[in-house]
Amino acid sequence: MTATLRRFAVVGGAGFIGGHFVEHLLARGAAQVTVYDNFSSGRRWHLADVADDPRLRIEAGEVGDLEHLVETVAGHDTMIHLASNPDIAAAATNPAIDFDQGTLLTHHVAEAARRNGVELVLYASGSGVYGDLGEVEAHEDHGPLLPTSTYGASKLAGEALLCSYAAMFDVSARCYRFGNVVGPRQTHGVGFDFVRRLLVDPSRLRILGNGRQSKSYVHVEDVIEAVMVGAEAVAEPFAAFNVATADYLTVTEIAEMAVEVLGLPAGQTEFEYTGGDRGWKGDVPIVLAKRPCAIRWRRCSSTPGLGSSTHDRLPPCHRQPRRGLPRPRWGAQRGRRA
Repeated sequence: MTATLRRFAVVGGAGFIGGHFVEHLLARGAAQVTVYDNFSSGRRWHLADVADDPRLRIEAGEVGDLEHLVETVAGHDTMIHLASNPDIAAAATNPAIDFDQGTLLTHHVAEAARRNGVELVLYASGSGVYGDLGEVEAHEDHGPLLPTSTYGASKLAGEALLCSYAAMFDVSARCYRFGNVVGPRQTHGVGFDFVRRLLVDPSRLRILGNGRQSKSYVHVEDVIEAVMVGAEAVAEPFAAFNVATADYLTVTEIAEMAVEVLGLPAGQTEFEYTGGDRGWKGDVPIVLAKRPCAIRWRRCSSTPGLGSSTHDRLPPCHRQPRRGLPRPRWGAQRGRRA
């Protein structure tokens, strides 16, 4: 840990990813870690292993309460922003949710950073900022960015806000476009949902769409490693990174793995597809992140050509991801398709 990054405020720090961040920061010698969370989806048991650490402070509060957030963040040099609507599909019936629980909250994080002189904001964005590119691999410099969901639009708006704060108020920011994050203590996600449903009824499994949706799944520890590399290795005031694995899984593959993990008899489970090429309105059926093992960056400054300067800061990684979901053994498919 660098000498300048010692006191962290983790907004949404009681969530699945946040809890892992808190453990990681304390293990690396952070002087202070403050968790700010409303515990709507976060859980105190995510922090159970470090709850007695005197360097950890847990503050219950709403990110929407700007003054409380500003007061809590005082004295910290780094903010990690993980707080947003966790239900991507919810906007189909509640279109305002991603503004109220996404864009607005990022504005409050940026303001809390500015008013407290926070040096760096690390922001959990997402691959939804790219929109539906089909088979095109999305590079960080891809444009125009045309999200097809209000969730993706909210993440993109958050990136733009932080970019402007970096240029206007000297609050440096790193934006990380995560793939689907998996790992211990996960509380939602397609694999988690499949296992939960199969435990209730192992005879059938409802799968949204046609099952051929293909996306990257990345282990939470690799996500944290990528975030910290971006925080420490890049000196520019603003940078955006893809964080994903080099391989991809379909929804049907994940369903087959869930069946196999539970040890269900071969052919017992019927896969029931809802049809169509996407799981819900706004879903992107294929997400391909360009060169996910490389750290690439784009500069945001007040000079002409904003965001146009791009180059490799670190060389690409030529190894396979250290962790991740193994592909199923195709000779031992456990489910039968409807």
